[in-house]
Amino acid sequence: MDDLKIIRDLAQKAGDIMLEAHEIESVQTEKSGDYNLVTAYDVKVQTFLFKELKKLYPDAKFIGEEVGTDSPSPLEKGYSFIIDPIDGTTNFIHGYGISSVSIAMLKDAENYIGVVYNPYTKEMFYAKKGEGAFLNGKPVSVKDTGLNENLLGFGTSPYYRHIPYYNDGTFDILKALYPHCQDLRRAGSAALDICYVASARQGLFFELILQPYDYAAAAIILEEAGGIITQMDGSPISVERPVSILAGNRRCHEDFFRFTEKEQTER
Repeated sequence: MDDLKIIRDLAQKAGDIMLEAHEIESVQTEKSGDYNLVTAYDVKVQTFLFKELKKLYPDAKFIGEEVGTDSPSPLEKGYSFIIDPIDGTTNFIHGYGISSVSIAMLKDAENYIGVVYNPYTKEMFYAKKGEGAFLNGKPVSVKDTGLNENLLGFGTSPYYRHIPYYNDGTFDILKALYPHCQDLRRAGSAALDICYVASARQGLFFELILQPYDYAAAAIILEEAGGIITQMDGSPISVERPVSILAGNRRCHEDFFRFTEKEQTER
């Protein structure tokens, strides 16, 4: 069974469901807190993916953003899937065109396959452990350049904007980094932002708190593209709990700590 092909095909079909969406605003709700939005299509896409994957991998564990998921700890033996049915739901609601289906497959609790698909642009990023990273069949890799030669991507942790640590902290870091990069970009889909680093469109991406389903698939792609992904203090990421994310090529990753040393110390 070609695991990667199966997941790519299902991601594309899930993306087709997104493209069928109509009157999105009328079916949105808030999950918890301001601006944490979910639509009927988030649930529909996740239900589709879980159903189809369970047919093929009945003993796997399924971890997703919406209801009906297993506990966040992946299986120590066997396959686990970490899925964000629509990463960038707010973009999706507004017809912004930057949203993605994100599917990570772990084998024995280790990174194995990552697929991130934007149905609006038809761009599919994917990777399998040890086989490199690809965009629509073409190999991708990170740049070997510093922050001064790159775009800087970031997320604003909007669900936590009422907490000064996340709100003020994000913009304090941006103030420190902005003079040292070519410009800033805020896409609204962390999965795609990390893939943009993998494909050398950006040199660095950070966000002060993300859920595992936001970054699990993209992390595999970035690492296979030669990049590095850690928490913002440089420690390893975890797929079992929310963490901060710092994703970049190695030179930009180093630049982050060099230019934000004061802010990191104060925080």
